[in-house]
Amino acid sequence: MDLARPARRLRSGRPALLLGSLFFLVLSAVAFAEPPNWMTDYPAALKEAKAQKKLVLANFTGSDWCPWCQKLQREVFSTPEFQQYAKEHLVLLELDFPQRKPQPEALKQQNKELADQYHVEGFPTIVLLDPDGREISSFGYMAGGPKPFLDKIDRLREKAASGG
Repeated sequence: MDLARPARRLRSGRPALLLGSLFFLVLSAVAFAEPPNWMTDYPAALKEAKAQKKLVLANFTGSDWCPWCQKLQREVFSTPEFQQYAKEHLVLLELDFPQRKPQPEALKQQNKELADQYHVEGFPTIVLLDPDGREISSFGYMAGGPKPFLDKIDRLREKAASGG
């Protein structure tokens, strides 16, 4: 019986084992990374945006009934790419108009007033705001996942930063 042979296998398999473990740790960190916090309080979101020098992404949604809103959530907002981008560049504000989920009256009233203020006519509507609540742009669902969505936000952020 050659005892050296299993030891060689173990040694030769060690890099693969280490790489496999490293791969698992990276995937776990991405999979279990805490998603960005969606605020629901408009004044608090503006205050946070001012403090962090970020823009506000206001998501007017019908979370429990709107198929396009749910598609946007699945294809963009729940992706690691969007979540990382949002942590670095945005304050997220969800302005929900559910049909089945209960909401406090004050929240319903705030969301309705903001929908009127920003001329929201359909869902989903994304309104990008500066920290003072001025609208930079608004848009809806875009096909193609997070890349075209984030590219658009990047262009709008650059435009806002240049004063345009």
